[in-house]
Order: sequence, then structure tokens, then C-alpha cells
Amino acid sequence: MKTFSKYFIIGSLLLCFGSCSSFLDVEPTDRYTDDNYWETEERVVASLNGVYASLLHNGLYGGTTPLYFENLSPNAYRYQGDYNLVAQGQHNANTALFYTVWQGAYQGIGRANNLLANIGKVEMDESRRKRYIAEAKFLRAVFYFPLWNLFGGAPLILDATNDATQSNSPRNTAEEIYTQLLRDLNEAIPDLPASYGANEKGRATSGAALAFKARILLYARQWEEAAKTAKEVIDANNYQLFPDYRGLFYLENEGNEEVIFDVQFKFPEFTHGFDINLDQYNNIGPLPNLVNDYYDREGKNIGQSNLYDPAKPYENRDPRLQATVIVKGSLFKGAVVTEGQYPRTGYGQKKYTVFKDDIPAATIPDGQSELNYILLRYADVLLMYAEAQNEAYGPDQSVYNALQQIRSRIGMPGLSTSLSQDELRREIRHERRIELAGEGLYYYDIRRWGIAQEVLNGDIYNDKGQRIDTRRFNPQRDNLWPIPAIAIQENPALAQNPGYGN
Repeated sequence: MKTFSKYFIIGSLLLCFGSCSSFLDVEPTDRYTDDNYWETEERVVASLNGVYASLLHNGLYGGTTPLYFENLSPNAYRYQGDYNLVAQGQHNANTALFYTVWQGAYQGIGRANNLLANIGKVEMDESRRKRYIAEAKFLRAVFYFPLWNLFGGAPLILDATNDATQSNSPRNTAEEIYTQLLRDLNEAIPDLPASYGANEKGRATSGAALAFKARILLYARQWEEAAKTAKEVIDANNYQLFPDYRGLFYLENEGNEEVIFDVQFKFPEFTHGFDINLDQYNNIGPLPNLVNDYYDREGKNIGQSNLYDPAKPYENRDPRLQATVIVKGSLFKGAVVTEGQYPRTGYGQKKYTVFKDDIPAATIPDGQSELNYILLRYADVLLMYAEAQNEAYGPDQSVYNALQQIRSRIGMPGLSTSLSQDELRREIRHERRIELAGEGLYYYDIRRWGIAQEVLNGDIYNDKGQRIDTRRFNPQRDNLWPIPAIAIQENPALAQNPGYGN
């Protein structure tokens, strides 16, 4: 599953060494330029590989970034760093996190734009040219997504990199970014294949573009279109739920039938710190607020459960609890989890570690891992469909069917089919939180649902009921991130978001 990861090694800029035919030659022969690079299909592929490589930027999906978004939500806690500053409401335009995300997005956008602007110069098979263009447009949408979702408006740049014309670009509106996101994806879908051979795992497919389009429509509250688009993914029958929820995230099961698009890593060239940050450093400490939200095995809230025993709080619970969260007294890495082993909150995150419950942990060189981060998976598509369909039309059997596929996988009973739209909405939101816990998506959900101010204001506690921090969320300011101060310093034409000063 790691064969395609070699594309990161090449990147988009290659060095070559040649000899000069004369001391009067002025064209450089020891490096590529805009004039001499775009000559072969091989170089186009290398450039496209460089666009994919931008996914590994620390502001996007490199390092531990996507999982750290859990710490911005009621799901988890980190005791220090920029994510904690944001959770505490103490951030400002100088907080480094914001520029890291902004920079990573525009790096990827610039690489995609350069390929799209120059690919027409190269002779190649037209069907492959169309596919490469479609891949670049899909990726450009992925890179523009955080600028739309987190910052609102941002400069919309679609041409090859040109500092002279682009360095003073003002912000386009969120609506203009949204329109471009959909345009790129709609143009990409017809020219992307449904699948690839084993040596090209990790490339964008038509299913990935459709699923990402459904996510954007869902976030924009375009319920009918979101439901329709998610249904296209479902009806294509190219994906299905992996039978084992915990095994879905095992290294040996990468690229399984549930994975629609994942960010590729390969040891030792391209790695991340998921394992060391989740286990040894406990930098994502699940909170009791999340743990207590898991139902019992009969599908009841623990406050209404006949199965729940406060003396044995982790027994008879939704199996996704201990597939996601490390709890004391359980078996993990071949040993019983002890009191104080995960000191931040009393819990650790199991999902996205390479460790097994009953097998002693092998040494991980330098604490680095190559487990791919799943950006889009089929369970999320089912949840997107259920939410959008319920919002657009109210409860119907197709919504219950989508939810039951997810619940059946882990042995949970079906929902009552007599729920009102509001009641079903609550169950869908609960199911999203539980199914996708630990994957970095809940922060986005609570913002788009308009409940961030309800769930992100107040004290948070550890498993012993001791206060560990206080969170603050200002709905007049914090639904958008500030435009980074460094970005405004470099480009004074950028207007700041409300509540963050000039």
C-alpha cells in the first residue's frame, strides 16, 4: 500500500547536471527553469507528485496536525501550545498555528496552479493529460478548503505563481471561494478514474472528488445537493464499511474498502508523530465529556441505562469507546493500563496508533509512524447522507438504513423509526461524534451546527472530576480564524476578520 508514497521523494523540482557547450552559454544547465522544465510527461508527473506532497505540510496533514484538531473540540485536551490557546480563547492574529495553516494551503495551491498553467505545453496522451489536470483540481480544492472553512474569504489565485501580480491580492469572499471549490471538483469528477492499480494507490479518484464535494455542500448547509452527492457515492458501490472498526486503522489494513482518500506516508522518508504524541506524550487527551457520551450496548445514554455501572464504567458500552479511547484497567500494548499512565485527562487516544491491545509494543524508530491519515472514508459519506437527507426531507427509511449500516458493524441496535426530525438530528449528530471521534472533524461540526458557544464555554475536567482548564468561545469572533498577522504584514491589502483588530 506504500508504493505510491515514492512520489513524495521526487517532489516537483528536480536537479540535473549537464555540461556547457561553450563558455558563452547563458542558459543554466544545472537546474530546471520555467522555460526548460515543461518538456516531458515525466516532468509533469513529477510536478503533480509535488502537489500531492504538499498534503504533508505541517499546516495541513503532516506532523500530528489533523489529529490535534480534536483539542479544539469538547473531545480532547492538550495542556499547552497553540491549540490550547485557541481552545482557551486566548489566540490572536500572531498565533503561529494560523499562519502555518495559511502557508500550507497556499503552498499546495501554488504548486497546483503551476501545473495547470503549464501542462498544455507538453506533448502527451490527451486522456492522461485530462486525468492529471483533474487530480490537480481536486487537490487545489483540498488546499482551498481550510481557507474557506476556517478563515472565510481569502485571495482566490488560479494562475501560475507570480509575485508581481499576486503579492497584493485582496481577499475574495467566502462565497467566491465556495464557488471555485465546487467548480474544481465538478470539472475533476468526469476525468478521474474510479480506481487505480496497486502502484498508484493514494491518487485522487472520482469517488474522492464526489465525497469531498458532499462534505463542502454539507458544511454550506446545501442539504438537498449534499444528500444527492453523497448518494452518488453510495450508489456507485465502489466502497463499503470495513468489517472491523478498530482494524480499519491498523497499518496492515491501509487502503481497505472503506478508505476513499488518504494522505500517504512512508517510513523513513515521510513520517509523522501520531504514535509518540498520542501514547507517550498524551498530547491528545480524550475528555470525560466524550467518554460519557458513548451509549451502552443497548443504545441508551448512560444516564438512562440499566447496564451502566459507575464502578465499572467502561463495561457494556458501545464498542467504539475502547476502540478509540485508552481507559485504565483495559489491555493495551500487551499490558494493563495503570492509574496515571495518561495523566492529562486520565485517558489516551488509541485510534491512529499502530499499537495492538494484546501485543507488547515494538520499538518505533524516533517515535515516527507511517500510518496513513484517512481524509475521507465511507462511514463519513453515510453520515453525511443521513444528516443532509434528514435536514432536507425529514426522517425516511434511507436515513435509518445509512445509520444502521454503521451501527451494525459494531453490534449496536437500530434506532427507533418513530423519531421526529429533531430527535433524529440529535441521534445523527451523536453518531457523527462517536463514529469519527479522534479523527479531527468534530471541531468543524460544532462550528457549522452553531453549537460551539454552547459546548466550548466553561471548565473541563479529568476522569476524577478535577478541573484542569477553562475554555472560551466567542461566537462574534471565533467562528472564523484571524488572518495571520504575518500574511497581512506581507500583503497589507488583506482585511482582517471581525474581532481581531486591524
